[in-house]
Amino acid sequence: MIEFFSAFADPAVFATVLRVMTPLLLAALGVLISDRAGVLNIGMEGIMLSGALIGVLVSAATANPFLGLLAALVGGGLLGALMAFFINGLGTQFIITGIALNMAALAATTLGLFLATGDKGMSGALKSGVLPNIDIPLLGGVPVLGPLLSGHHMLTYIAILAVPAVAVMLARTPFGLHIRAVGSDPKAAAAAGISRNRVQLYALTLSGVFGGVAGAYLSMGYVSWFAQNMTAGRGFIALAAEVMGMGTAWGTFAAAAVLGIAETVTITMQTKGLPSELMQMIPYIVPAVMLTVYAARRQAKARKIS
Repeated sequence: MIEFFSAFADPAVFATVLRVMTPLLLAALGVLISDRAGVLNIGMEGIMLSGALIGVLVSAATANPFLGLLAALVGGGLLGALMAFFINGLGTQFIITGIALNMAALAATTLGLFLATGDKGMSGALKSGVLPNIDIPLLGGVPVLGPLLSGHHMLTYIAILAVPAVAVMLARTPFGLHIRAVGSDPKAAAAAGISRNRVQLYALTLSGVFGGVAGAYLSMGYVSWFAQNMTAGRGFIALAAEVMGMGTAWGTFAAAAVLGIAETVTITMQTKGLPSELMQMIPYIVPAVMLTVYAARRQAKARKIS
C-alpha cells in the first residue's frame, strides 16, 4: 500500500494522473454548470467529440493550434446553445435531446473526418497542431515540486484554475445566483423575474464551451490527431464525476482526480502483464461503485429524515 501511494510522488506518474484527469475535469465542470441550472447536459460526449474534430481540422487548415482551440470552444458553445433551443424552444426532453446529439455527433464527425482526409479511422494524413506545455518560471528549478507542478499541458492548468473560477461564479455572482435559483425552484425564480429559458440557454452554452475545450485537449494535447469515437465514453464518465462531486466545483475536482487515478492505475497495471480487458474495466467500475455508495447514502439520509 505504501508503495502504491509513493508511486504518485513520481513526476511521471503524477503527470499521467493530470493528463487523464484534464478532459474529465473540464467536461465535468461543464456538466456541473448545466446541472445546477436544472438541465443535465447528457450530450457532453457528443460535444467533446465534435470539439476534438473541429480543433484538429481548424488547426490543420490555419497551421495555428490556438485557432483550433478557439474553434473547438465556439463549436462546443454552439452545440450547447442548440441543445437549449431544442429543449426550451421546441419542448424536447433533455435526456432524449442529449442522446440524439451524441449519436449525431458520432456520425457527423466520422463523415467530417472522411471528407477531410478520405479516412474514416483517424486524421493521420492531416498536419494538425498541438497546444503547448507550460514551464512555470522559477518553480521548474525547485527540487521535487518543480518536476511535479511545472511543465504540464496548458489546458491542464486552465482546467485546475477553472475549479475556483466556477465555484466563485456559482456562489458569488448574479449569474450564479440565477443558475442556482432556476435549478432549485423554477417557479420561484420566475416569480422573481428570472427567465428560466434564458438562464438555461447561457448555462448550456457555457457547458458546451467546457465540452469543446475538453475535446480539443484530447486531439491537441492528449494525442496529436483525431480518431473515430476517440472520447471513448469520457463524456459519460464526466456525468458520473459531477454526480460524485455532489453539485460542487471542488467536489467535482476531487471526483475527477479519483477517476484520473483509477485510469492511471489501469495504464500502470497493463504494463505489468495483467489482462488488458480486466484492467480497462477499472475506470468504469470506480464511478459505478462510488455512485452506488452515494445513492445508498442519500436513501439512508432520506429515510432518516422521514
